[in-house]
Amino acid sequence: MITIATWNINSVRLRIDQVERLLVTHAPDVLCLQEIKCTADLFPREMFERLGYGHITISGQKGYHGVATVSRLPFVETRRHDWQANGEARHVGVDLTGHDLHLDNVYIPAGGDIPDRDTNAKFGQKLDFLERMTDWSAGLDRPTLLVGDFNVAPLDCDVYDHKALVKVVSHTPVEVAALARLAAAHDWVDLGRKHIPAPARNYSWWSYRSYWRDKDQGRRLDHMWASPALAERSREHRLVEETRRWDQPSDHIPLITGFAA
Repeated sequence: MITIATWNINSVRLRIDQVERLLVTHAPDVLCLQEIKCTADLFPREMFERLGYGHITISGQKGYHGVATVSRLPFVETRRHDWQANGEARHVGVDLTGHDLHLDNVYIPAGGDIPDRDTNAKFGQKLDFLERMTDWSAGLDRPTLLVGDFNVAPLDCDVYDHKALVKVVSHTPVEVAALARLAAAHDWVDLGRKHIPAPARNYSWWSYRSYWRDKDQGRRLDHMWASPALAERSREHRLVEETRRWDQPSDHIPLITGFAA
């Protein structure tokens, strides 16, 4: 089995000990990180190499955004897309050598606070990002796994209170519709809901502004989507919620999916 994890770490240097703890405890073959918040030269490669994750690719940016993919399995980086068309580091794609599996690690923009592109440029950039991803998806002709922080909770049950959040960025109808077009463009299979069918609880993010363990005000913002043929190979999917209880945690938790080799 091949296991692949995704985690918005919210600063890899700040939380490098937590990343090490995850790798030692859960030992995924591949880990995709988002919001690493550093350039490639400052990425803490030593820990990964020490644990056997010597295959590393980084699309970094000073202080903001950034994605990195680290692996025990060899891979070849094949693509970096600027779907926001502004130079931000939000995507890197690799091909896992010998496994017929193409892996795309993405950090979709949050979109600001106002769900109106006319008054909030960030919201418009998010919608444009999703539209460009949709065009890319329509041209895919190979088994692909798309993972990362999508910053959209698509289903009513993907948030703690649908009525309270339907006008809040990340769960608005316009974002949900844009994500649905992206899903349809390649017949993506949402592995989170394949293995944890709706309406079962399935959150990956809790705001720092609420005491998450008591109120459980979560949203499912992180996703792992697979091409139909690749989805048939998925055998397990789990959420590593324990990380949200660690000291100074990321506001996101890791997801891990296992595939038949």
